[in-house]
Amino acid sequence: MESTEGEFTVTVTKNEVVAALLPFQEHWLPLTNLDLLLPPLDFGVFFCYKKPVSAGCCMVSALKKALAEALLPYYALAGEVVLNAMGEPELLCNNRGVDFVEAYADIELRNLNFHKPDQTVQGKLVPKKRRGVLSVQATELRCGDVVVGCSFDHRVCDAYTANMFLVSWAELARSRPVSMVPSFRRSSLNPRRPGCIDPSLDDMYVLIPSLPPPEENNEPTDHLVSRIYYINAEQLNELQSLASSDGDKRTKLESFSAFLWKMLATYTADEDRNKISKMGIVVDGRARLGEGDQDKATAMGCHFGNVLSIPYGSQTIGELSEKPLCWAAKQVHEFLKPATTKEHFLGLIDWVEAHRPEPAMTRVYNVVKDDGPALVVSSGLRFPVSKVDFGWGCPAFGSYHFPWGGVCGYVMPMPSRVREGDWVVYMLLLEGQLEQIEKEAANVFRPFTFDYVDL
Repeated sequence: MESTEGEFTVTVTKNEVVAALLPFQEHWLPLTNLDLLLPPLDFGVFFCYKKPVSAGCCMVSALKKALAEALLPYYALAGEVVLNAMGEPELLCNNRGVDFVEAYADIELRNLNFHKPDQTVQGKLVPKKRRGVLSVQATELRCGDVVVGCSFDHRVCDAYTANMFLVSWAELARSRPVSMVPSFRRSSLNPRRPGCIDPSLDDMYVLIPSLPPPEENNEPTDHLVSRIYYINAEQLNELQSLASSDGDKRTKLESFSAFLWKMLATYTADEDRNKISKMGIVVDGRARLGEGDQDKATAMGCHFGNVLSIPYGSQTIGELSEKPLCWAAKQVHEFLKPATTKEHFLGLIDWVEAHRPEPAMTRVYNVVKDDGPALVVSSGLRFPVSKVDFGWGCPAFGSYHFPWGGVCGYVMPMPSRVREGDWVVYMLLLEGQLEQIEKEAANVFRPFTFDYVDL
């Protein structure tokens, strides 16, 4: 039952497994070298739908029927990840299916506190994936509205891939053909022979076995928590103007990231101004790898899997807190620039090949004792919230949810469905950092409530 604090209980009414509509030959699908850079993490996404006006519409049945159809072209999502003899993950495409949970929550949609999704989303509306590659949960609310939540294995797909699938799933639910058929052609990301590796990649990525034991890492008294905010277009334009005040125009993502980096530095500026703070930004390599080759560009545009790199920059807390926003934006631009080329991604593929089977990860994740704050910004600006229409209208709201653990923060801005130019921003940061942001930048980061979507 709902309490005065907005707490509620979710009751599971049915558990089943949805497999592809037609059987197919079981086979192995290797992960690419870029997939191998991802540790075993799951990321979540959820969409909130108003109850259809038409009577007798069975929303959950329509979801399951379309899912069984979508798993034909997206068959990898019905498989499972298994370690091979070298200890590396591979995908067994065996059509074991997708765990599908039906649930009921005794709460109204407008009373869900999405500003604090750890209380309302995690483990309640987005399922914890226990098996397979994908798990789905459809939760009916007291008002008849429905929340659809999904958990994806990040080793198998990135946000771009998940977006492809979600749009295709929705298209099939509306009896429309799939607009983007996924490509599983692994040769698109094969290493070169011989490889060519830029030494800078050794500074960007690290072999996991070479890291210090966990007990040597910093154990903060603070802990990471999730929040969702919205930012008005006018505030984003103002940030971009300030970040570009030195004459070099910066993108909105560069401007936003620089502002956030400065805010986190301000939070710890009184501790030790010489501490180093790291910021990484996720770069999608699909367009880069397709440069100059139309066939490859087409294949990369529908490639199923991870095509990501996470370059990062390091600056002292003192400089970040004292220098103007345009200075911080320049630092962001400079560390991003080398990772936005075709050669960078080809070199990264070669770098992984040279170190297999040893697992590796980006160095920005590795926050050790005496480090300053660290965070990763991942652009979700292609989040297709308005396209995930299963036949009963566009979602009233949707967001990613990615509480990945550790002490490195994670932030993902997404386009708002409500007002063009606004952003919805998922943030996973230390609780103290979020308190600082809400205190010092309340005009920029506004807590997400359903008043914003006018429910």
